Amino acid sequence: MDHPDVLAWRDGHIEALDQTALPHEVRMLRIGTVDELVRAITSLAIRGAPVLGAAGALGVALAVRQGSGEGWDDRRLAAEIERIAAARPTAVNLSREVAAVAARIGEGSAAVQGAALAVLESTAATSLQISARGAEYLLQACGAGPLRVHTHCNTGALACLGWGTALGVIRALHVAGALSYVIVDETRPLLQGARLTSYEAQQAGLPYAVLADAAAASLMAAGEVDLVLLGADRIAADGSVANKVGTYSLAVLARHHGVPFVVAAPVSTIDFAAPAGPAIVVEHRAAEEVTSFAGVPVAAAGSAAYNPAFDVTPPGLITALVTERGIVRPVTAGTLRDQETISGAAGDGHGAASGVFDTAYVER
Repeated sequence: MDHPDVLAWRDGHIEALDQTALPHEVRMLRIGTVDELVRAITSLAIRGAPVLGAAGALGVALAVRQGSGEGWDDRRLAAEIERIAAARPTAVNLSREVAAVAARIGEGSAAVQGAALAVLESTAATSLQISARGAEYLLQACGAGPLRVHTHCNTGALACLGWGTALGVIRALHVAGALSYVIVDETRPLLQGARLTSYEAQQAGLPYAVLADAAAASLMAAGEVDLVLLGADRIAADGSVANKVGTYSLAVLARHHGVPFVVAAPVSTIDFAAPAGPAIVVEHRAAEEVTSFAGVPVAAAGSAAYNPAFDVTPPGLITALVTERGIVRPVTAGTLRDQETISGAAGDGHGAASGVFDTAYVER
């Protein structure tokens, strides 16, 4: 699956694969206004931290185009761009890429569009780098395999472009003949694993099985998992990882059963403005996502629900972090940041860091 199938800029519009329709229908959205983009993001038609960043970048170009046609003043344009940035609060890539491209507005619409398209391309390239680095590391750390890999949520092209992050690493293992199978968590309550990761695994020809989230413990206890490999929506300066809810549970289970727990994510996901896990804003979503299924109520009428979209895993439970720049282990504040100025992770809009991983803690 090439990334233009997921997200593209065509004729002044954003074209995006509607991820709420998968796996039963492949439906493209043609987005021509900020309202339409914000709705697509909040409804999860567009989702996944790297894809959200790229969509936000394209959204700035879209806002500039819409504003020029409707006569927006600078204040209105800034407000519309802020709406895009705030559409989902946990994934730092969205607000970061929006800010980076918005900084080019003074250079004209052509410069804004060029910057947005550069984010789209670099996002796909970064995922391919992560895929290669991660597979190389795992073959060294876990042996030649074939490996039995447990993953959570969706981290393929749908979420990250290119090959993806964690699922991209899994694809690279498969190409190397080192993958036995991938266990795909269903990922309650919106089933991103059962709906999306199974779809991508099938498209890529990966051996896989869908697992009920609650069965993870028994699978590890049976010795059927060699490693847990998943992505991140935001990583705090101390190495705490915010990812799809259920990630923290897997990390605890992996530690108990002696299973490596590896996170694959771009450098742009690291947020040095968040000193530790508690500083990460965790998005809470509507109760109906838990109390109903496919629009059909499954709980008693009027039931309340606790529905955080993400949870935060402390760095002490993480075996290693795979980025496009290298392998970080152990994952600590010191290994993530040993200098004051971080280019790229501090917000250059392209997910490339200058020197951030040039430390003794990184395996290249």
